Amino acid sequence: MLFRRRKPATWRDRVRDLFWPRKGLSRPFRYLGKRILRLSASPHSVAMGVAVGTFSALTPFLGLHVVLAVAVSYLLSGNVIAAALATTFANPLTLPFIWAGTFRTGELVLGTASGHGDSPIDLAHLLDHLTFVDLWAPVLKPMLVGSLVLGAPLAVAAYLFTRFGVGAFRRRRLQRVVDRGLEARLPPATWK
Repeated sequence: MLFRRRKPATWRDRVRDLFWPRKGLSRPFRYLGKRILRLSASPHSVAMGVAVGTFSALTPFLGLHVVLAVAVSYLLSGNVIAAALATTFANPLTLPFIWAGTFRTGELVLGTASGHGDSPIDLAHLLDHLTFVDLWAPVLKPMLVGSLVLGAPLAVAAYLFTRFGVGAFRRRRLQRVVDRGLEARLPPATWK
């Protein structure tokens, strides 16, 4: 086999790789960043997709982040691939912080108190034992309002960061091609 290990992995190696990959935890995020930078859409379209995906990642509708991001990005002429990739902002490591932040911010804006004090809310227990109508006022409404308040500035920051990042990446890439003398391989639209 072409890519098989010389020495088979032990069960300890497999368990360690499950919790801490050999290449590190930052590698998947670097890959997503490179994937977004290399999209062939305009910088505005890519940035709009990233902003919409980041905004939808803050909503409390777990499981619908990608669907919401793709639909809104399509309506705003953003890149749907960038929107889907940006929803990975809400991952198992960040979701507890996102939920706590949106919930507390929503409570502050609405002027309500959950009655839980500083103890964390067990969302799994609430989702298991309450219906949507019972969850709306005490949990989902503050989280939705909080996601709107926190999501808007975060989406604007994501848009600006991505727009300038994609532009700089493409200028640097074009300069490397010009320095190598490979202009003839470029499409005429990029010769400017």
